[in-house]
Amino acid sequence: MHSTRRLLASLLLSACMATPGLAQTPAPLPFEAIQPADFAVVPGGNSISNAWADFDNDGDLDLAVSLKTGEVRLYRNDKGKFVSVGTAMGLPQKGGFEVRGLSWGDYDGDGWVDLLAGPNDPKNPTRVYHNDKGKGFTEVAAKIGLSFSGRSSRQSSWLDYDNDGDLDLFVTDRIGKNRLFRNDGGSFVEVMAGSPLNVFKSTVGACWLDYDKDGDLDLFLANQSGATDSFFRNDGATFVDVAPALGMDSPGRAKDEGGVGCAVGDYDNDGNLDIFEPNYGRNKLWHNNGDGTFTDVAKQLGVDTENHAVGAAWGDYDNDGLLDLFVTSYVGPRDQQVPKDALFHNEGARGFVNVAAGTLIDVADHGVQWVDYDKDGGLDLSVTDNYGPTGGHPLFRNTLPAAGKRSLAIQVTDAKGIINRFGAEVRLFDTAGKIVATRQVSTGGGYNSQSTGPLVFGLTSMAPVKVEVTFMSAKGRKVQTIAKVDPKAYRGKVLTVKEK
Repeated sequence: MHSTRRLLASLLLSACMATPGLAQTPAPLPFEAIQPADFAVVPGGNSISNAWADFDNDGDLDLAVSLKTGEVRLYRNDKGKFVSVGTAMGLPQKGGFEVRGLSWGDYDGDGWVDLLAGPNDPKNPTRVYHNDKGKGFTEVAAKIGLSFSGRSSRQSSWLDYDNDGDLDLFVTDRIGKNRLFRNDGGSFVEVMAGSPLNVFKSTVGACWLDYDKDGDLDLFLANQSGATDSFFRNDGATFVDVAPALGMDSPGRAKDEGGVGCAVGDYDNDGNLDIFEPNYGRNKLWHNNGDGTFTDVAKQLGVDTENHAVGAAWGDYDNDGLLDLFVTSYVGPRDQQVPKDALFHNEGARGFVNVAAGTLIDVADHGVQWVDYDKDGGLDLSVTDNYGPTGGHPLFRNTLPAAGKRSLAIQVTDAKGIINRFGAEVRLFDTAGKIVATRQVSTGGGYNSQSTGPLVFGLTSMAPVKVEVTFMSAKGRKVQTIAKVDPKAYRGKVLTVKEK
């Protein structure tokens, strides 16, 4: 039955491709590099993961970047000007502790977001930096049960897998078994250690989403070194790998092939969350058919390139109402790798067109995040360069004219206003009840990082919309709506939706 559904979906998409869509080929890219000297680093200090959060609760997003030297650099956003404050705040400096993953999460629910740093070298322990009310960070991993070693860190995901209201932690491992930790009052206990969930498959990417719409988060794993991918259905007390049954395990890979990350987004605005998987090998785009099955449509839509893809992130950079996709990649022999990035512009039924080649933004090979750091209504682009001759973590400001910055920013929180509802879904509907777009509060991505910033919806007009937020809960999917939201009233602001 599943194969029949996939075939029908594929035929439908092929037919759609023959029909011109509404989207138009984009104008020249609206980006400019900001503070290039500040975001460049010397040789040996190449950049890996980039993660965004408002660590000082002043209303704008700050940036953390891990460098190959062991430094975790923190930039405080002072009204659009970035100041390096990591040293003063107590974050690690040079010393050989290479961090391969950064993830922000308020694990103790005190209203101040904390930072996890995962090591690349298995001899080093995981570190967790508790946020001391925006004045500094204190390393507390041993105190809270997370100072474990033996892991070559990749994606680390803060999320509430058991729907008890606090953030648990899932960590992937490039060289060993993945691990799941339950949060018990601010301390962590490893659970399901012997289950299929914590399998060793050289995992790099992890994306959580409620694919079966039962109110809890399921887990897609992008696995390296020829291993098959996994898709674990959350059954409460256990997880079941349904990837083989769904045809999503990608068997037959060579040893040098595999998934390197994943990114969740509704690229066709049908209300269902799709999954893009950047690969060593050809990329995959898993279209969500809405019935619990997926179809790989990467080839039909023009994103099945084979250029050693690493990280990916969805974002509507031109505010035309369709999610675009940035993919970081590299080519070349060892120690001579150079970036070969793609910004796939979403042209609706016509598929995707790469508009990044040879441009200002074609400079990254690992991390990528879309954020509106200056709150002007246009998504800005944050990337990292690990293999380049000087490294760096460029930030590109979106220079769309004011008339083009049609968007609505939405922040989802729990009832106390804490940003911990990772995995929640947000949908917009027009006044006729037609769906406009869908976003997910990300559980991590972009190459072993994440952003806790607001979801930014590009809009074709600034007409009023209905906002619908779907929370995961112990009683299933819980939906809250806000009618007649006027996007014009939120220019330069954020609409915050608290869980009731």
